[in-house]
This record gives sequence, structure tokens and C-alpha cells, in this order.
Amino acid sequence: MRIKHQLTIFNALTRFLIILAIWLSLPILIEKVVYKRIDKTLLEKKEKFIEHLDKREINDFLTRNDSTETFASFSTLHNEFLQLYQSKEKQGKAHTVVKNEPRIIEGERSDYRVLYYDFVYENTNYKLEIGSSLSEIKELTFVIRVFILIVLSIVIVFSFLVDAFFIEYLFQPFHRIINQKIRHVNEPDKFNYTPIQSSSTDFQELDEVLNQMMTRIQDLFLIEKQFIANVSHELLSPISLLKNRFENLIQNESLDEEAVNKVVSSLRTLDLLKKIINNLLLISRIENNQYMTDEDIHCRSLFATIQEELQDRMEEKELHFSIDLNENHRFRGNTTLIHIMFYNVIVNAIKFTPANGRIAVTDARKNGHYTITIQDNGCGMDETQLEHIFHRFTRLNVTKEGQGLGLAIVKSIADFHQIEIRAVSEIHKGSAFEFVFPKPKTPIKS
Repeated sequence: MRIKHQLTIFNALTRFLIILAIWLSLPILIEKVVYKRIDKTLLEKKEKFIEHLDKREINDFLTRNDSTETFASFSTLHNEFLQLYQSKEKQGKAHTVVKNEPRIIEGERSDYRVLYYDFVYENTNYKLEIGSSLSEIKELTFVIRVFILIVLSIVIVFSFLVDAFFIEYLFQPFHRIINQKIRHVNEPDKFNYTPIQSSSTDFQELDEVLNQMMTRIQDLFLIEKQFIANVSHELLSPISLLKNRFENLIQNESLDEEAVNKVVSSLRTLDLLKKIINNLLLISRIENNQYMTDEDIHCRSLFATIQEELQDRMEEKELHFSIDLNENHRFRGNTTLIHIMFYNVIVNAIKFTPANGRIAVTDARKNGHYTITIQDNGCGMDETQLEHIFHRFTRLNVTKEGQGLGLAIVKSIADFHQIEIRAVSEIHKGSAFEFVFPKPKTPIKS
């Protein structure tokens, strides 16, 4: 997942958690505010009621001196009530208590916020109850919570979209650095050193450091190319000189058979050394992008040429070689390198396939990619060998000739052409190398 998406999701989750905390604590906050307001109202009503205790209609009720009678007053909708009755508890000093409790009034059960006031009037203990219904408060709290939930949901969605667009805007210089520079680090000669415009100093520093790094890489690249050229001349020239001297020496009739055998062995060693150096130089040139990839390559004609070149080896081991390509795939690349890539794989198949064996070249379309598979029924490899087949100087069978560079060259050429290699194998059943070609950026004209 990209950083911009992670940041957007993180911001959205942070807001969601904050809003969730607010939404969950909202009833408590509302209740505190509302209860405080209700308590204040109940106290005001209590004070007003106490002030009017000496009125005649209330005094008539009190002078009856009947402790079982209750003075009660209810609002029309039972939203409020007031009750006064004699208390059996002796009160030392008047005190007030407020609490929530359910009440059944005229057959209806409701929750009320009730104020209890114990006081003494004309040497008689009385208890005053003043209640206010909480049903409307609960309904109001529910409506407020739903409203807040809708509003906060809209805020989350809106802020998520704003964050997404803003983060996308901030990361535009980063994407330009990737597309215009980092994707071309394998081609130092084509690297774009133009500064990327950005309002962020972080991306400006990244662009500056990347330019400095590529300048250093390009200098080292040029030094390496010069070194390769020097190695090619300084190593191959003495080898060729020694080979000529040995060839001249072998013509000397004064040498006995043992001396001739030693000279021939030295010539074979020089040939092997020259081949190793040439292969290493080839890998180095490929990895340094010193080859052009603008040639039109036809797969069918390429394999037909390879079959013709290796026909003698196949006939010697009586191998059955088949080319079954459903389409003549064409792509841009380096014909010589692609020829070497397939040639090395088929040579390996010939080497490790027993007499009367089979080697098949097939193709297919998988997920929009063209693939070529070279399969044999040779000795095969185990998982440990498969992990190292593309490493340099890895020899799967020491009894066979080779320097362990063939498949390393194959891997370098494939990477150079952005071709993916998938190798599968099983002991005593054979191996298969699948080459997955990249989708062409532009169609090749016929």
C-alpha cells in the first residue's frame, strides 16, 4: 500500500476514533448539562413553594393535621409534579436531595428527576417532592445523537476526500521523481538531471541527493566501461599470443609424445580461459547496458536457426527436438543476445538429457503475456540446485563440461530485456524454463 493511501486512512481512522469518543460521551455530557438545568429549575420551584406555605389554601391542608393526607399537583401531560406530605422521620435540619427514579402516575410509568426536601413547619416534619419528567430529555438526547452521527459521518467523508486530494497534490513531486528519474537509474546516459519543482523541501533534498548519486554512478559507470575495455585488451592479447606460441611449438618435430600432450593440454586450458573471460565480459557489458535493443526479432526464425546449429549434437544423442509455436511472436531487442539466451538453455538441455530423450519448445498466452517454454526429460534438479542455477560459476554436475556461466548469461540477458524466467524441475523427470515476455509498449509494424 502506498504512503499516501496509508496517510489518508490513518487520518480518517484518527478522526473516526475522535468522533466515536465524542459520540459515546455525548449522552453523559448532555445529561450533565440538562440535569444541572433541571436541578436549578427544581430548586427555584422549591423556593417559590416554600415562600407560599402561609397561604390560606395550603394552610387549610396543613391544619387538618392528618399525616396520611398528601397535597399533590400534576401538569396536564404529567411532565411535572409536586407532592407534599408529613414525614415520620424527625428532621434536625432542612436538607435537599435530587435523584432519578421511576414513578407511576395515573397508571403511566415514567422516569423523573425528583427533588426531595425535608423541612419542619410549625413543629411538624414535612417532605416536599418536586419532579420533572426525563422522557423528553431521553428523546432529545437520541435525536441529538442521530443528528450528530449524520453530521460527523459527513465530516469524515468530506475530510477523507480532502485529505486524499491534498496528499495526492503533496506527493506529485515524489511521483515525478520516480517516473522521470528512479525508473531510469539503469540507464545513466539517459538520466534526467532537471530539478523537480516542489513546494516541499524534503522532496527537493531527495531530488538533489538523487542527482548527486547518479552523477557519481555515471562516473563509476564510465570508469567500469574503460576498465572492461582495458581488461579485454590486456587479458585476451596475452592469451592469443600464448596460444600462437603453443601452436607453433606443437609443430616442432623434436618434441616427444609426452611434450605434445602437455602442449595440447595447455592449449585447451588457454581456450577455456579465453572462453571464461569472454563470458564474463559479455555479462559485464549486458549489465552495463552496452547493447542496443532496437532490432525486430522473430521467434520462429530464431529457433529454426538454433535448431540448425545444434542439429549435429542432437543427432549424436538421438534426441527428439520439436518446435511448436502457435504464433510468430515479434518484439524489440538485441538479436545476438536473445540468440545466446535460448541457445545456452537448449545446449544445457542437450547436455543433461540422456540419449533418445526429448526437448520441446512451446508457447502460450498467460495473463496477456507471451511465454516460451523449453522443456526436457533429462536428469532434472532438486530444490537446492534450482535456487543457485543462475549464480555464476555454479556447476550442477561436475562430470559435465562447462564453466558454470551459461545460465548466468541467460539471466543477465533476460533481465536486460525485462523478460522473466521461471524454472521448474524434478529429479529424473526433467526441467522446464519458461520465458515470460513483457507486454509491448508500442505495436511492431509489419
